[in-house]
Amino acid sequence: MIYKDFQGQKLSALGMGAMRLPVIDGDDARIDEAAVKEMVAYAMEKGINYYDTAWGYHAGNSELVMGRALKEYPRESFYLATKFPGYDLSNMPKVEEIFEEQLGKCQTEYFDFYLFHNVCEMNIDEYLNEEHGIYRYLMEQKKNGRIKHLGFSAHGSYEVIKRFLEAYGESMEFCQLQTNYLDWTFQNAKEKVELLKEYHIPVWVMEPVRGGSLANLTEENAAGLKALRPEESVVSWAFRFLQTIPEVTVTLSGMSNFRQLKENIKTYETEKPLNEEEMKAVAGVVDSMVRGTAVPCTACHYCTSHCPQGLDIPELLALYNEHAVSGGGFIAPMALSAVPEEKQPSACVGCRSCEAVCPQQIKISEALADFVKRLP
Repeated sequence: MIYKDFQGQKLSALGMGAMRLPVIDGDDARIDEAAVKEMVAYAMEKGINYYDTAWGYHAGNSELVMGRALKEYPRESFYLATKFPGYDLSNMPKVEEIFEEQLGKCQTEYFDFYLFHNVCEMNIDEYLNEEHGIYRYLMEQKKNGRIKHLGFSAHGSYEVIKRFLEAYGESMEFCQLQTNYLDWTFQNAKEKVELLKEYHIPVWVMEPVRGGSLANLTEENAAGLKALRPEESVVSWAFRFLQTIPEVTVTLSGMSNFRQLKENIKTYETEKPLNEEEMKAVAGVVDSMVRGTAVPCTACHYCTSHCPQGLDIPELLALYNEHAVSGGGFIAPMALSAVPEEKQPSACVGCRSCEAVCPQQIKISEALADFVKRLP
């Protein structure tokens, strides 16, 4: 197992995420606890010492199951992370109540790593609202030793992350960020990593294989990668890409079965970052994945001055691309939840004034209409 240094501690470069644990009969709330215990035992044996759970994973049962599974091991033999569930705005006034319950659910007296969960457009104002006392309370728990290291996770835009860092950056010790070779450019992960670097904040990776999409490439894309590294699996390329980024400390993988666990552990027995030719190869895979699905908006903003509704068309198209390439998901709907109704994609009147000045000749009105159809 590869280990990375973090403030004098050796963290396994591969961490076990507990958002996609094995379940019974396809029911996300019914975790196969026997299978989880078997996976944790193997992970511990092979050197994984970082375990990440959260309040809302598996309908609230992930913390319970991980707590019971890890209780069988000496507390000093692993690092446990969980998060304050600010993705649900009704939780904002309940930080003390939730934190105390989390300690009980996880059967521990402290958390090694604790995060503000999912900083994004929807909740940034509330996370920064001092009336809730979230930051104040969590800093107090850190002072009391019940949180060893405080950080945050983020699916939000560069601008949202910057706002959070301007408020709390000096106290943040790590950031969990959606990072993979697709999102390196597609979701501006590269720029977000550079921003974190300015604050000397290391990166914890989530969604390293983009919910499985980078493990299930087209035959053509897979063959191109295999030609360069015949001995490696397609999924290992996603992890080798992350090994190429020096700011990455821990990569979390939500492994839902024993096969995935074994394969990922084997990958992390050695560090084999991608070379220049291989980086060009994954860039080609990204281009193939995005081409034909996403609209080629360059955010020149010519369109916005011609929109009678005053829509932020480049931002809406960026969210449309995210939703289209992902085949759905929560990121675009989450971001749109912070957009006023009169500025939503549905507010487009189809006048095509924007299209008359679009250098890329994008059929904007059709894209926004399609976006509305795709949204839940």
